[in-house]
Amino acid sequence: MRRVQHGPLAGLVSLFVLLAGIGATVGLGPAGWLAGTAYGMVLCGLLARALRGAGGSGLGPADVVTLGRAVLIGGVTALVADGFTRAAPVPLLVGLAAVALLLDAVDGQVARRTGTESDLGARFDMEVDAYLILLLGVHLAPTAGGWVLTLGAMRYAFVVAGWTSPWLRGTLPPRQWRKVVAALQGIVLVVAAAGVLPPVGATVLLAGAFALLVESFGRDVGWLWRHRPVAATDGAALRRDEPVRVPAHLPA
Repeated sequence: MRRVQHGPLAGLVSLFVLLAGIGATVGLGPAGWLAGTAYGMVLCGLLARALRGAGGSGLGPADVVTLGRAVLIGGVTALVADGFTRAAPVPLLVGLAAVALLLDAVDGQVARRTGTESDLGARFDMEVDAYLILLLGVHLAPTAGGWVLTLGAMRYAFVVAGWTSPWLRGTLPPRQWRKVVAALQGIVLVVAAAGVLPPVGATVLLAGAFALLVESFGRDVGWLWRHRPVAATDGAALRRDEPVRVPAHLPA
């Protein structure tokens, strides 16, 4: 399967075209241009670095879809940043975010059907999802309350906690419910951002999404704790649920 070698640069160019289109239609102030450009540069740099680390094999078909989602989210980034200085065009912001969420159901199918699944693609997809959830929380925080930022910040807090607690960096078993909860966060945030619900209804919906997220993270943290490695007497790593095997030269 042919892979795209210049994906990061193509994504950056596409983002600039999108930003120009936004500027020509609804308008885009300096804050939006700055945020959108900074996002594009960081995205291009990190993706190029990840591709080099993966052997420079280029982007697969599913990765191109994910890159398209990332470009749309770059437009959302610009609109959210612009919203701090003037009223954000909510229909456009919600539309871009909704399409990015819908395409999340496409890239996985493309990867499986083309046989191009990869660790890089899975990580790229996950980071794009996590950033969009955090971004929508930033957009909603002024009206819904700063607590909505926890919907997007929880995943990053989990990563930071893993720096000091290595057992949190363990490999979790696949769990479909984890994917469902992650998808629901984006859907709930988009619905809340669209303003189709009264404030009380939006708050209840966001609180429900938060409760599901806490349950999902709590279950994963509990599993990682029960299966965390421990130091054996000979320096080897054992799991908490594995019996300690006494060396043959020691009395049992």
